[in-house]
Amino acid sequence: MQTVIFDLDGTLVDSAPDIRASVNIMLAEEGFEELDLPTVISFVGNGLPTLVRRVMAHFDIEDTQFSRLNARVLAIYNASTYEHTVLYNGLRDVLESLQAKGVRMGVCTNKPEEPARHVLKALNLTQYFDIVVGGDTYEKRKPDPMPLLKAIGKTALADVIYVGDSEVDAETAQRAGVTFALFTEGYRKTPVADIHHDKCFSSWSDFLAVVEGTQPA
Repeated sequence: MQTVIFDLDGTLVDSAPDIRASVNIMLAEEGFEELDLPTVISFVGNGLPTLVRRVMAHFDIEDTQFSRLNARVLAIYNASTYEHTVLYNGLRDVLESLQAKGVRMGVCTNKPEEPARHVLKALNLTQYFDIVVGGDTYEKRKPDPMPLLKAIGKTALADVIYVGDSEVDAETAQRAGVTFALFTEGYRKTPVADIHHDKCFSSWSDFLAVVEGTQPA
């Protein structure tokens, strides 16, 4: 059975506006100015704890405050309604088509598992995925290959495609030994040519051709 595992933020959903809102609430509480969206996007990719550390470094906040601020941002984000988080165009049609073809699907993200599941539920995506692995599901997170390999389970690696938008996702797939499909319109910080990938696509309307082994024009 073919398996497709997806990253979440910047791949399935554009979630940066809600992440920014949560961070800015915390910053306002601490007496700091808000961050703009491009700055927050530049901090995304290695999970919430790393994002919070990058925010703290940006404002020269002492590291002793990390546990408190990280917990606060997570609590704010978990309590949000994700009103600014949206699916990328054409994604739902792709998921419907893959499900109809009997493709097994899962999510492997560095976002903590609880908010990842909340986002999937809020956007009515839960029914498509057999497994959801978050950044805190296991003791290691991407780019360590362990979370992706856990999500893959007993599926033969040759039958797996991992789909992501970032340098972290590319390294994860390479270390796991699976095919990597790069969604070029997410939160990557590096030119496409400089990111390891086996396939790439800029529109979800082209993704089925990627799965079937033919690159979109």
